[in-house]
Amino acid sequence: MSRRKITVLSAVGATAALALAACGGGSSTTTGGGGSSGASGFNAAVNGVVNPSSHKGGTIIFDNSSGPDSADAGNTYYAFNLNFTRLYATPLTTYKRCPGYTCGNNVVPGLATALGTPSDGGKVWTYHLKSGVKYEDGTPVTSQDVKYAVERTFDRTVLPNGPSYFASLLGGNAATYPGPFKNRSKNIMGLTAITTPDPSTVVFKLKQPFADFNYVVAFPQTAPVPPSKDKGTNYQLHPMSTGPYKFASYQLNKQMTPVPNPQWNPTWNPQVKQLASKIIVNLNVNANDIDNRLLAGDIQVDQAGSGVQAAARARILSSNTLKANADNPLAGFMWFYYINTKVPPLNNIHCRMAIEFAANKTNLQTAYGGPVGGAIASTAMPPTVKGYSKFDLYHAYTKPGGDTAAAKQQLTMCGHPSGFNMNIAFRSDRPREVASSTALQASLATVGIKANLKGFTAANYYGNFAGVPNYMHSHDIGMAAGGWAPDWPNAYGWGWALFDGGSIVPAGNTNIAELNDPAVNKLFVQLESATSPAASLSISKQIDLAVMKDAVFLPGVYVKSLLYRPPSLTNVTFNAYYGMYDYGVLGMK
Repeated sequence: MSRRKITVLSAVGATAALALAACGGGSSTTTGGGGSSGASGFNAAVNGVVNPSSHKGGTIIFDNSSGPDSADAGNTYYAFNLNFTRLYATPLTTYKRCPGYTCGNNVVPGLATALGTPSDGGKVWTYHLKSGVKYEDGTPVTSQDVKYAVERTFDRTVLPNGPSYFASLLGGNAATYPGPFKNRSKNIMGLTAITTPDPSTVVFKLKQPFADFNYVVAFPQTAPVPPSKDKGTNYQLHPMSTGPYKFASYQLNKQMTPVPNPQWNPTWNPQVKQLASKIIVNLNVNANDIDNRLLAGDIQVDQAGSGVQAAARARILSSNTLKANADNPLAGFMWFYYINTKVPPLNNIHCRMAIEFAANKTNLQTAYGGPVGGAIASTAMPPTVKGYSKFDLYHAYTKPGGDTAAAKQQLTMCGHPSGFNMNIAFRSDRPREVASSTALQASLATVGIKANLKGFTAANYYGNFAGVPNYMHSHDIGMAAGGWAPDWPNAYGWGWALFDGGSIVPAGNTNIAELNDPAVNKLFVQLESATSPAASLSISKQIDLAVMKDAVFLPGVYVKSLLYRPPSLTNVTFNAYYGMYDYGVLGMK
């Protein structure tokens, strides 16, 4: 099972409705990828640091309209929670603390002294732990604790969330290992593919080379867990901290209160800071109330990190004062339509290309919220993914209203000069998808393609309909609306589950186009064993272009978010990987 199944089916299903509020516009202060200090004004935190400060003290209040999938760092997949767990959980690697779309996407050492050392052609990865790291109770962290942290994620009955990379990548007994919770008294053998030669060394042995393994261990599943403190599902109520904060209390679904961890040493992880004297996270708060509290300065952060709602958006954009405290970054999320390769006549590439040319990108963007919702897209990867390069095969920029002549030419080449009938699936409880699907239907009709709209509820959309190939085939659904965010910022972390033939499964399918192009599959294999950043970038660009040439992906918009930062908050900067403000460095004036 691909890790994308969890990313999109849970994170997108739960938060996409919030993630799409945004605003267009320029920045009053911009810099290169490295950012600047003391930035101010609209969009200042995208490439700079607003209110830089080392001041300690004060309380930062986060509100969230829902809650985390779990406060257990080994059992989470929501982007906002991956961001927040860095305050108390330190994985082997992490993402760099710096603004800008390029800099913040770089993985750096976390608990480990350096990035992993590969051997045996990339099948073995070795990490050495920093010396002296302790839990909040003063107990030393060992490599065995890191191994155990990974082992516990194998029991999906206890820890059902989070990615499943280790189960698919590790060799040895990983395919049958049940996790440590079953029959503990019988002392079941742990994962044989993870060894700990000494208390500060952990070695991972993979089934095959995997060049992106440093990204895999950046998930907080590698944050150490002391076996004696593990309470399974209830471990989330008080995870043992290795970060700058520890849990003082956690009322499930109501409130969590992290406070400074007295054992923490800043040298253990320079990517996070310990500034506030207290953090309060209020859960299940009404989204509009969150916005009102945020604009009033009663709270400092909307923890979901996906942008304000419509009412607050209008207030911010109509006030120069409020707008100066807002940012409009690309969120790393992309909205689009899959084009199925198995449903006739879309099994003919020219019929698919006719759709690409006929789509009115301006109307799709407008239906999605206009520049407020995102920028017109032309590629199969967003600009925040490494390897992206701007190209325009289907004239999204030169003819954003649609290229009718080119579409009709493709219809003739696919044997349907007068057009054809097809069905489009979308989520009927998502207003933007209703509006955009209606707009797409209208633009396709101009070249004779008659699209019937099939709406489904978001809760069952992927599990029962769009993600079930047999359902798509039997109901002649040629296109399906979708959204995506990368597990890590390159073509593999973005697109393997979308475009590789090996990702197609009978249910919970995420390669909804059912693309099984040998050339694309081969590129993903090459990416798995790429030995240099240059090679990885080159292959990523080839994947992006090849997918668009296959005409299986109709880009909609590169999604943007409108984020608000109260003036009382310090060290505010956008982190490209998480697609929101960097929660690991915030302080108060």
